[in-house]
Amino acid sequence: QALLVESGGGLVQAGSSLKLSCTASARTFENYAMGWFRQAPGKEREFVGAIRYTGEIPLYADSVKGRFIISRDNAKNTVYLQMNLLKPEDTAVYYCAASALSGLRRTDYEYHYWGQGTQVTVSS
Repeated sequence: QALLVESGGGLVQAGSSLKLSCTASARTFENYAMGWFRQAPGKEREFVGAIRYTGEIPLYADSVKGRFIISRDNAKNTVYLQMNLLKPEDTAVYYCAASALSGLRRTDYEYHYWGQGTQVTVSS
């Protein structure tokens, strides 16, 4: 069974940085594109970014472009989300997800496997 486990969430002040990790079972990770999503209280889950298995040219939501960086280490079956210049509006539960579809996908229904989520809270 596919398994994705996120870690690295926490409480930080605005302007700080935080790095999330998502480790997948080898079967899930191989040849899958990986995405990050987030869901704030009372809001719908939204796309943050995605990266191909090859790691080239990640895709980002406009709200995080220039502040967040997605990377992956296929040898470790791990994808990362480096979050810089955090804002209170970045507060959410962050989820990683795996998609078997080709290309990079922005919508959650295009992802087949999901982690349990990790809480990120940014104080002002």
